Amino acid sequence: MSTTTETSQPVAVATPAAAPAAAPRVRRPRPQVMSVTPAAAERVKALIDGREKPTVGIRIGVRSKGCSGMSYTLEFAEAQQPMDEVVETAGVKLLIDPKASLFLIGTQMDYVEEKLKSGFVFNNPNEKGRCGCGESFHV
Repeated sequence: MSTTTETSQPVAVATPAAAPAAAPRVRRPRPQVMSVTPAAAERVKALIDGREKPTVGIRIGVRSKGCSGMSYTLEFAEAQQPMDEVVETAGVKLLIDPKASLFLIGTQMDYVEEKLKSGFVFNNPNEKGRCGCGESFHV
């Protein structure tokens, strides 16, 4: 019986020239979903200050309602939810419902006082139309 022994010898392997290390990718800041006018910010501050319960901010959403299909909703937020989109501007914190984010991109929230009415107005570039009473919209 015969046995053979193999001896391992180093094999020369050509290595490509080392590529320069890539610089870390710098991410630009993500734009806010909504903007708030100074008049709206002042009104939100006044509403929160007048409330007796602890309040984190105002939650803004969109619900199916009205003749055109959708309506804006505002409510006091006592806590921030994990998936909320947060807009902080002029000392005001708006919490955007994650289901509403796509409908609100680029929207400006304003507060208007007229002789016979006052309230928040949403200038939304995504709106395709509004109902006659102005309470609902569609995209």
